[in-house]
Amino acid sequence: MLDENLPTFRLRPSSDDPLSTILYFSQNGSEPAPEYLVRRADPAQPGARNKYAVALCDAHNADVVFAEVMVEPEWSQPTLSAAEVRAQTQSGAPSAPASALVPETFAVQLYNPDQIVTVKMLSGSWGKSDSWEFDLPVKTFRTPTLSALDREQQNSSPAAADLVPRIMFRWKRDGLLSKDMSCYMSGKKVGGRKSKEPDITIGMLKASRESILTIYQPNLHRVEVEDRKGLELALLLSSEVIKDFWLAPKTDVFNVQGGGPSPNGNKRKNSRPIVATTTSASAVPAMSGALSNLPPSQPTPSSFSPAIKRTTPPPTSNPEIDAETRRLQAMVEREQREREKAERAEQKRIQKMIDDENKERRRREAEVAKETERLRKVYGVQGQDLPPPALPSPRTQQPPPPQQAKKRSSAW
Repeated sequence: MLDENLPTFRLRPSSDDPLSTILYFSQNGSEPAPEYLVRRADPAQPGARNKYAVALCDAHNADVVFAEVMVEPEWSQPTLSAAEVRAQTQSGAPSAPASALVPETFAVQLYNPDQIVTVKMLSGSWGKSDSWEFDLPVKTFRTPTLSALDREQQNSSPAAADLVPRIMFRWKRDGLLSKDMSCYMSGKKVGGRKSKEPDITIGMLKASRESILTIYQPNLHRVEVEDRKGLELALLLSSEVIKDFWLAPKTDVFNVQGGGPSPNGNKRKNSRPIVATTTSASAVPAMSGALSNLPPSQPTPSSFSPAIKRTTPPPTSNPEIDAETRRLQAMVEREQREREKAERAEQKRIQKMIDDENKERRRREAEVAKETERLRKVYGVQGQDLPPPALPSPRTQQPPPPQQAKKRSSAW
């Protein structure tokens, strides 16, 4: 944790409902208290298939939904060569199923007031990590008015919404392979014009099974967002979705197989399989948040029966993924070979430069020696030696002149 005095949210699994996790809030060294409830769609329901859904609810009343996200995957059909299509047709095998891809954008739906926050992913490069951008309006709440015309324009006028300044935020990974990330305020935009500003840290996320989101409160006074609660909800829910999709991706996050992964992860306390419940699909909502606004279903005693009624098919290899993996490996090996070749060429160039300098130095030394030898033959070497310096001759000391006796005079 960065500082116990900063507002901090801790994500911990709920002991009552495996589909829910609780966000605990603490500040100024206080004890963590439940603040929000993160509810996910029940993967056993037909309405939750091929969808990712998560909602942020009140910790004490799960019927109160603050925000939610529902994402449907993008489908990609694997491309087969002519030989593979011919072999598949002759064998009568079914065509390869389409693979679910995570879209680059998703929307966070905020309630009361209703607002949609679009989060867009920006893929990183070799020296740049991935980032996710979103923006919030400076002014969210409508001005109270008694005019029906004003209310209609405020609610439905797209031109008025485009003229409202919006503050831009960006989630950015702390490193290329790091699961932690930080949120920065990156600037402001009005309509289609953006004004970039130096990044200002707003929050830090330490992603794990029990994630920790710390709000950097000293910089919040520089954020000109009227709806501070909406900013808090957008940070919490967008960070959770980014973690599920990119930082720590889950297996079958879109529930393509219909059964979905275990809510508590890949490990179970009981090694025996869990039987499917006989509850009617229409009686239980597909989304645990505001899609149905109903409380979650309680587990029945039959759900803990050791009898097995459904097995998960073994994972099959995807030829498109294998081909993409081989292509990436070949690309990395090719770049490595090109880098080594460039390094060898640079070493050869530097060595050739050193050899040329040594050769030029030896040539100059030979020319100086040749010119010196020629001058010796022409002028000889006599008279070139300097005579030794003459020592100073000692001066004869003359005896001092005799001093004349002074005459003593009398005072009288």
